[in-house]
This record gives sequence, C-alpha cells and structure tokens, in this order.
Amino acid sequence: MTHLTKQEWNSLKKQLLEQQHDIEQREKESDHYGLSGSTRYESGELTTFDNHPGDVATEMYEREKDISLNEHDEFMLERITSALNHMEEGDYGICAVCSKPIPYERLNAVPYTIYCREHAPETSVSEDRPIEEEFLSPPFGRTSLDEKDTQNGFDGEDTWQILENYGNSNSPALQEGNNNDDYDAMYMEAAEEIDGCVEAYESFLATDIYGQNVSVVRNKQYRRYLENHEGMSILEPDVIEDEL
Repeated sequence: MTHLTKQEWNSLKKQLLEQQHDIEQREKESDHYGLSGSTRYESGELTTFDNHPGDVATEMYEREKDISLNEHDEFMLERITSALNHMEEGDYGICAVCSKPIPYERLNAVPYTIYCREHAPETSVSEDRPIEEEFLSPPFGRTSLDEKDTQNGFDGEDTWQILENYGNSNSPALQEGNNNDDYDAMYMEAAEEIDGCVEAYESFLATDIYGQNVSVVRNKQYRRYLENHEGMSILEPDVIEDEL
C-alpha cells in the first residue's frame, strides 16, 4: 500500500464504488435484462411454434444477447467486489503473479485489475468459427460443384440463380460490393456466367436434331468470345459479313 497515496487510494475506491453502483442499478432497472421472465412473456406469444419462425429466431437472438450482457455484468461485479475486498484486506494494487506494486496509472485505467501490465493475460480475438461454416465454403458448400474439375452439372449455385431471377429483398445499395448501379448487376456472377450454359461456346454452337451440321449462332456471346481471344481466333469465316 505504500506506493499509493491517500488521495490515489480514495480516488480508486470511488471509481470502484461508482462502477459497482452503475452495474447494480442497470441490472435492477432492466430486471437482469428481462431474463427473469419467460420467452413467452417477452414475445407475447402463447407458444414458440409460431406461424412466423423468423420472429422466433429474432426473439432467440435477443435472448442470447441479453444472457451475454447479464453474464458480462456479473463478471464485472465479481472483479469489482474482489478489488474492494482487497482494499479492506490491505493488499490492493499488488500483482497476483509477481507480487509487485501495480502502477497507479494502470489502476486508474483499470481499477479492478489484479495484474501488472507485464503479467496481464493476453487478450486476443478468437478466430474459431462454428463447424457449420465448413459447409458454406465454397459458396453453397456441399452443393457447389464449381470447385470440382470433374463436375459441371446443375448445382446449388444454379438453383439460387434461377430463384434470384424472381427477385429478392436486396437493393443495389445493400448488395455485396460497391460497383452495382442497377438491379441486373446484383445477380450472382451476373457478368461472368451465362444462363443455361456451363461454357460460353455452348451459347452459340448449334446442331440439328440429329446432332449433325454444326453451325455458329453469331450472338453477343459469340462476339465476346472472340474479343476475349478464347479458343481459336475465329470459329468460321465471316463471309456474309465481309461481303456486306
């Protein structure tokens, strides 16, 4: 206690008591963030089997958030109470690891700490992700065949693209990316993929009903295919066009 003056001591104790009062008052006014009541009471529903499952999901999310906030407050109260007890016992401000005095500057910033800066537990943001996310990478997870060289069939991405054509709740302003200026640019890989085709040349190569007499439909994709220098430099002579 010799490293703290009486003024510093009183200032730190005042901080701890104020923080303790604020947390207790907040828990009292919020009724522990509403956790004392049942979900049925909070949502106003008679059953959790609602006609709108999205509403139940929202209530569940809010409930989880309230539990986290309440646990955080209880944790802080424990640390503050412990610090006040150490003040009463006369060993406040001593590092629990090296038993050296904790500088006043650190105590003033974190009055409930029991560690000096050198021995404070390292805090890092966990990069652990839910196991379910393994099925979301690549996009659409197990239903995506784009990552497989041996597969080019109809997959989850194609399903979404078809459904997306009927519209969704997004707008260009909310869509991922910042280069979308109209609704047509919102579709997934709208600029890269061609509806109904796996490869670009499938959109302009044609045959008769027997699979013979291969011909080229000189459409927009055909022109883009040549402009991008894909495949051969030209697929067939532009005789008619040259004559015109």
